[in-house]
Amino acid sequence: MNLFQLLMKKKELIPLALIMTVAASGASSFAVYSLNKKSDVIIDRKGNPEPWETVDPSVPGKLITINQQWKPIEELQKVRRATR
Repeated sequence: MNLFQLLMKKKELIPLALIMTVAASGASSFAVYSLNKKSDVIIDRKGNPEPWETVDPSVPGKLITINQQWKPIEELQKVRRATR
């Protein structure tokens, strides 16, 4: 039986199919977004072997950031100055 024939026969399944389609497309689009934009996912290790060196700390790494203020950590700054 074809999927569309089943949905036409049992109309109560249409909202369920619609919700499942929207959820699957949202999960897929977020996975593609994470692979392309997030810095914690590495696809190409040869092109950029240390991607954490190019991360800008003033740009939030979260999808949604509410009331976050970035302040430099003094101990980390001392270590960075000592290693340069």
